[in-house]
Amino acid sequence: MDPEIISAHADVASDHDRPGFQASIAGCAVFDLSSKARIRVSGSDRVRWLNGMVTNNIRDLALGQGLYAFLLNPQGRILGDLYAYNVGDELIVETDKTQLSKILEIFERYIIMDDVEIADITQRQLVIGVVGRKAQTILAASGLPVPALQPLKFATLPWLGKEATIIRGDFPTVETYEIWVAPEDAESALAAIGNAGAVPAGATTLERMRIVSGIPRYGSDIREKDLPQETEQYRALNFNKGCYIGQEIVERIRSRGAVHRQFTGFAIDGTLPEPGVEIQFEGKKVGEITSVAAVPFGDSTRNIALGYIRREISALHKSLDGGRFQATPVNVPFSEFFQN
Repeated sequence: MDPEIISAHADVASDHDRPGFQASIAGCAVFDLSSKARIRVSGSDRVRWLNGMVTNNIRDLALGQGLYAFLLNPQGRILGDLYAYNVGDELIVETDKTQLSKILEIFERYIIMDDVEIADITQRQLVIGVVGRKAQTILAASGLPVPALQPLKFATLPWLGKEATIIRGDFPTVETYEIWVAPEDAESALAAIGNAGAVPAGATTLERMRIVSGIPRYGSDIREKDLPQETEQYRALNFNKGCYIGQEIVERIRSRGAVHRQFTGFAIDGTLPEPGVEIQFEGKKVGEITSVAAVPFGDSTRNIALGYIRREISALHKSLDGGRFQATPVNVPFSEFFQN
């Protein structure tokens, strides 16, 4: 496997991946997403049981479709996030490997009299990511013509003499795909995509793309102390599905009004801050930085961040003090990076 194709954890201020970042917007970049983990949920009660575990609507999830959801504790705090896919006789839950053991433990704890079986199937497939405006063209040139797929829909297709499952991603900014292949087929799959014109890209590019797209990551931007509505990820919530763990708190917030703080983007003027730094307005703490990136923009770079801010302060559209930097709240995604 190409050493430039690495998993998604690295110094986001590094500039070695500038070509990869540019390709992931205007062209096509390919990633090894070996940081992904997958859990198989099977048994006759699988749909009812998982529907009662997560914040989104598993009950009405169509065959060949996925969704994004949170896993909450009874107090409505976020224990993890995940994608769930209906593959027919099974549900496949995808999350980050850093969350795998925790989610498995929670799942197993809540199987009581249910006909549900949980299995870690991470090693049975590898995940390849393909990103960029030319993604469809490049995949077709590699021998994998992509059907018209809406976000989080998937199809299993013949490719390179084997089968691969291709999933349309849900990035709000550029076209993205995940491809699930058998481990022994990963090297030839990556080579085919690269030979078709995709640029191998690494962790720095993937992190930059996540941040400019305004997508929070569990463990850094979403923590156990956070409430679902604070994260602004309403795509993870369904208010008509019935009961699930933590549902009472989510519904109480919805019926009584907004939470006091919100997830947002920041334009940074000055030194790129460290995640965890507080930001102030008129000497009072009003927010925090959770993710940062120095992102190529033309021939230079721009410093941006994700984090939280009190809603009443965000409405002022004022520059906030972080000590060695100023942070101005902006809407996400950071649209200026995708206008060319």
